[in-house]
Amino acid sequence: MRRWHTLIERTRVARLLKGYRDVPPADMDSVVATLMAVSQLLADVPEVAELDINPLIVNHEGAIALDARVRVSAKLPAGAANFAIQPYPAELTEVIDWHGQKLTLRPIRPEDEPRHRAFVDSLDAEDMRMRFFYSRRIMERSELARLVQVDYTREMAFIATVPDENGNEKTLGVARAIADPDNIGAEFGIILRPGMKGTGLGRILMDKLIRYQRAAGTQQLVATVLVENDRMRQLGQALGFSETPTPGDATTHQLVLNLQLSAQRA
Repeated sequence: MRRWHTLIERTRVARLLKGYRDVPPADMDSVVATLMAVSQLLADVPEVAELDINPLIVNHEGAIALDARVRVSAKLPAGAANFAIQPYPAELTEVIDWHGQKLTLRPIRPEDEPRHRAFVDSLDAEDMRMRFFYSRRIMERSELARLVQVDYTREMAFIATVPDENGNEKTLGVARAIADPDNIGAEFGIILRPGMKGTGLGRILMDKLIRYQRAAGTQQLVATVLVENDRMRQLGQALGFSETPTPGDATTHQLVLNLQLSAQRA
């Protein structure tokens, strides 16, 4: 939601939406909900060629469309396949039973930023060093935003969540892969919340990521890992990754999984 509010702030009408004289501020959440609904409509109904909402009345009580016109065309369908940025792939969400809990595996989304901040803050210095090769725990706002605002055409980040004591989602781990422009190789990484190591969660996330990248046609999953990162190396071995020393770097090894070849063998 925050991203939508930021975009609206850049428009000329934003000043009027904040209220003036005896007019109270508009219900901005209603404006955002309207924009999101229109976006979802265009993704779900590719035959929509034109959409005109005029007028859209917005005040402190909400938003209402008084009139609208839609033109459909079967000859020039648009839809999500032609969006400059792909919409959220909700169909990739799955829920499984895990240690007596309902574990949700789903792609990350921009709205996860506060939750992802709490997840990053939970990591200790050694976790950060093993994953990012540095031990600082403070992550800049811009860097955090980059992690949750994913271009799903080339990048995927699956998070694993469970309900906390208040029923809200709590992130336990994330597995991410970024493919090269030709989709030949995708560099991946995985990190878990402290206390989650040895629970099988890493294997679950990696299986999900491998299945996705294989279906997307990616040829290889690759990663550079520190030699002392025994857990990641053992997980890679269990998943069928090959491991070789990094040329010119005695501190790291390369993990490589040939996705399409391993699919044929299976």
